[in-house]
Amino acid sequence: MDGTTRIEHDAAAWLARRDAGGLSTADEAAFAAWLDVDTAHRVAYLRLASAWAQADRLKVLAAGLAPGTLPERGRWSRGPFERPVDAQSLAAPGRAERRAGEYRARQRRARAFGAFAAAAVLALAGVVGWQRYDAVKPESYRTTVGTLKTLELADGSDATLSSDTAIDVALSRRERHIALRRGEAYFDVAKDASRPFAVEAGRQRIVAVGTRFSVRRDGDEVRVVVTEGTVRLESQPVDGNSQPVTLLPAGSVATANRNGVMVRAGSIEDAEQFVDWRRGYLVFRDTPLALAAAEFNRYNVKPIVIADSAAGTQRVGGSFRWSNADVFVNLVEQALPVKATREAERIVVTSR
Repeated sequence: MDGTTRIEHDAAAWLARRDAGGLSTADEAAFAAWLDVDTAHRVAYLRLASAWAQADRLKVLAAGLAPGTLPERGRWSRGPFERPVDAQSLAAPGRAERRAGEYRARQRRARAFGAFAAAAVLALAGVVGWQRYDAVKPESYRTTVGTLKTLELADGSDATLSSDTAIDVALSRRERHIALRRGEAYFDVAKDASRPFAVEAGRQRIVAVGTRFSVRRDGDEVRVVVTEGTVRLESQPVDGNSQPVTLLPAGSVATANRNGVMVRAGSIEDAEQFVDWRRGYLVFRDTPLALAAAEFNRYNVKPIVIADSAAGTQRVGGSFRWSNADVFVNLVEQALPVKATREAERIVVTSR
């Protein structure tokens, strides 16, 4: 039993004993000393006492009383655990022996009641905490430019954050909620049909149960790439008009903004190339040089600047390491009619 569990059990035992009444002066002193040992003791006791009060002191133990009536302190013995002692029997011969036996019996019953009450309080406190679990404080995670991070979430899912990415994670008993503040993240979602996995990115909401997909946010535009399973893309209403829900099977690449959703269906292998950044690569297929440079700039502090439109419209293709922009620029200079000027804080590419 760990320290926290031990404190909870001790707090519940003290609560049960004090509520049953009959604590001696020495017992009260021991209780006060237990509270003073650690702030955690006091917090645990107050939390359980609050849960006990919310349960109306377990009305089931007060059977026979009017509804809404609580038994007086010290009168729990009128329940199923103990019968009242007849005053005349105390005056009969052998009174001391009988009283001693009755005292021992009461002690056994009190211990049994204390164990029951302690378990009931702990169970009740767990129920109260579970009911409040919907109000979850999000955990925030960030990456800087040029760094990746893989997180193992509490539900068993994994989230891989791309360069310069920020997410907030809130896992409740009803939903697993991710807010993508900026950048891109790839999710390997643990299956749990009772708790949808929802990623919120601007005006878009992407929902899955158990699948693999990425979400990228560029201002108001969101890109979703599905590499396994199916996800549901929901858009917020535009000008008061609701937007249709889009189902995205594996191999889909969807781009969503205020103008609507555009989906490109393809193979899973094609979709995987959009998330090759996880393995350190950027893949281009007949891509304008301006867009390729913008991709490299997501991962590098020293940007590639395309100085004129003629250079920016040149097309490039291939697989390149995003951590080595210099090699990319060297290859571009050899293959295209452009030249690069390397400055201290940037690389400027112009037409030749």
